[in-house]
Amino acid sequence: MKILILNGPNLNLLGRREPSIYGNLTFDEYFETLKKKYNNIALHYYQSNVEGELINKLHEVGFSFDGVILNAGAYTHTSVAIGDAIKGIETPVIEVHISNVHAREEFRHVSYIAPNAKGVIAGFGLQSYELALMSFL
Repeated sequence: MKILILNGPNLNLLGRREPSIYGNLTFDEYFETLKKKYNNIALHYYQSNVEGELINKLHEVGFSFDGVILNAGAYTHTSVAIGDAIKGIETPVIEVHISNVHAREEFRHVSYIAPNAKGVIAGFGLQSYELALMSFL
């Protein structure tokens, strides 16, 4: 099984950015623990702050991987293009968020990804990624 974790803008700052919301762990540190725990799964990770690069990665894996776990960050609430990219591929996508976006600012309550995603997981910290991963097992 091949799963891609795809992170969008500002998630490269995890561990340093707003630790009261996002925690003190970097994503690379968290990803290493996931790979050890799920060593029977080929886990891949990609992060970009650039919308088009996220779309290119979805196109690249969207017909050959078994799943994508996507935290598009703020692009969740603005990018029709990422939503369309998900609609255009065969690989199922789970939308994840570290924070509970519905307990935050009003604009974060809208997702252009959710209508094309297999499901949405939000508000469980970094564990949101593992919950999404478990949904593919």
